Amino acid sequence: MEPSTVKAEPLLPKLGAGVDLVDTHCHLDMPDYAADLDEVLEQANQAGVSRIVTVGIDLPSSRRAVALAGARQGVYATVGVHPHHVEGLGDEEYRALRQLAQSERVVAYGEIGLDYVKRYAPLPLQRDHFARQVSLGRELELPLVIHDREAHDDVMEILEQAGSFPAGGVMHCFSGDVEFARRVLDLGFMISIPGVVTFKTAEMLREAVCAVPLNSLLLETDGPFLAPVPHRGRRNHPALMLHTARMVAEIKGVSLDAVAMATTSNAVKLFRLEA
Repeated sequence: MEPSTVKAEPLLPKLGAGVDLVDTHCHLDMPDYAADLDEVLEQANQAGVSRIVTVGIDLPSSRRAVALAGARQGVYATVGVHPHHVEGLGDEEYRALRQLAQSERVVAYGEIGLDYVKRYAPLPLQRDHFARQVSLGRELELPLVIHDREAHDDVMEILEQAGSFPAGGVMHCFSGDVEFARRVLDLGFMISIPGVVTFKTAEMLREAVCAVPLNSLLLETDGPFLAPVPHRGRRNHPALMLHTARMVAEIKGVSLDAVAMATTSNAVKLFRLEA
């Protein structure tokens, strides 16, 4: 019999007994999960990813996120409008977002911010709606989930001008350097690390992870995007976040369980998740 040519799946790192992780940023409502969402959630649970925050990027996806959170154990939701989708955003949509944000399982406002890479919406419009959504999130007393792609200075200017953030926030899918990380921490925000940290080209991100205290770090998939090595280029899903956690542990010189316990504690505190 010829040897099998089927490549075995890389083994996931294993957490210790009683240790769990929180995927603080995933898009479970996207079509990528439509065919096997139950299996995805079961794999996450078996891997120790006990809770998932599914993130709204426009009004329809925010509604889907809230519905998913209401129907699935361990799933929470955010609502908000991503910078790609701010064109056509008006008072009616803001009223709907405000109402939706008061749903029981909503734990943050976002994903909001600026994207100077793809520029699907004009930059002045992105900035106007980012400032307006920051104000709404503060009014609702929800943590903010910030999207920032090559817009560091403008993102920080809008956040710094808004004043203090008693509910805090998170710089999702962090892509800056150590200096930018310090500016984010000075706001009282946390920094969320995606699977990108495992990429060979991500030295700047690894330097930032090294510099940021564990009590200010969160972990995320940004699924279905940005699968970590050794799954890069494939669909990302919450169970794969263990590879990200292991890389953070290597960078920080601590155990995988130490990273899991710290980042889970941080997520529970920021998003006021159920214990």
